[in-house]
Amino acid sequence: MKKLLRPHLLKLEPYTPILPFEALSEQLGIPAEQIIKLDANENPYGILPEVADALRELPYAHIYPDPESRFLRRALAEYHSIPAENILAGAGADELIDLLLRFFINPGDIILNCPPTFGMYAFDTAINGGKVIDIPRLDDFSVDANSLLDAVARHQPKLLFLATPNNPDGGLLAPKLLDALLKQNLLLVLDEAYMEFAPPNSSRIKEVAERKNLIVLRTFSKWAGLAGLRVGYGVFPSWLMPYLWTAKQPYNVSVPASEAGLAALRHADKLEEIGQKIIAERERLYTELEKIDYLKPYPSQSNFILCKVVGRDAAKLKADFASAGILIRYFNKPGLDDHIRISVGKPEQTDRLLAFLKR
Repeated sequence: MKKLLRPHLLKLEPYTPILPFEALSEQLGIPAEQIIKLDANENPYGILPEVADALRELPYAHIYPDPESRFLRRALAEYHSIPAENILAGAGADELIDLLLRFFINPGDIILNCPPTFGMYAFDTAINGGKVIDIPRLDDFSVDANSLLDAVARHQPKLLFLATPNNPDGGLLAPKLLDALLKQNLLLVLDEAYMEFAPPNSSRIKEVAERKNLIVLRTFSKWAGLAGLRVGYGVFPSWLMPYLWTAKQPYNVSVPASEAGLAALRHADKLEEIGQKIIAERERLYTELEKIDYLKPYPSQSNFILCKVVGRDAAKLKADFASAGILIRYFNKPGLDDHIRISVGKPEQTDRLLAFLKR
């Protein structure tokens, strides 16, 4: 029966997700309430009380959701001061990444990738039969601009996905590089999943409506604490929107996800206050990590900090943390196998993390 499968999928390497919280609790033998989860860049403050109230009061959960997510898109348009006609909501930004690749990639088409970065770009390209060509980042995790622009000229890719801030290092793309890429004959897809933790005016989201080759993706998972509900959105050029409407899944954003997103936007001021707390805690954490002689933290504009582990085994350090009920991220990948990534938590979680590091 395997012969019935698409041949390229037989060789596909599975994406490695974070284990669910309850599975981690069972695996570690530690009660969930005693675990500090700093491995998936989730919002440590959780959902707002107002969002929880909205989820409890769902009147129409037995009815299919609006296939156009009209109210959510209008609220997003007002929040960003952009046209609702350019917004498409999705079951997380991941769905929109896959949708774009299904639209543009034929088997064998080339996608340029700048690792280390978010793994879904290469994963979804492989699922759709594309060919990934890596343009590795520099030692400081910034994009190798000259190599990337040379590769664009040589391979003429249709799409280019770039995260800003980038995951796992938290660095922003250089404006000069973005401007150069926007002059190329390709669709530039900026993944701004962590933009709410970056300095003001770092986003390009307001430029999309006036350009033909810029797409910006966002998510409610990080800043709004809705990672478990899977709701994100993209802002697309006007010419592309009719085609996206024809091909997206009709009921892709669930009623709970849509209502949670709406409630979050109604109380965006409170989320922005929480975001400022996370930014302040990120700076405190960075300062303290610099004092640990076996860690080299990288400056971050996101809600996590990547650290190079010097003179110790990074995988063992991650395991030692886990045995103490503190979960951090270790990447068993070339260029990252001596690094750990720590999500920013609440102050008391930072205190426990630092106490473990200094023991």
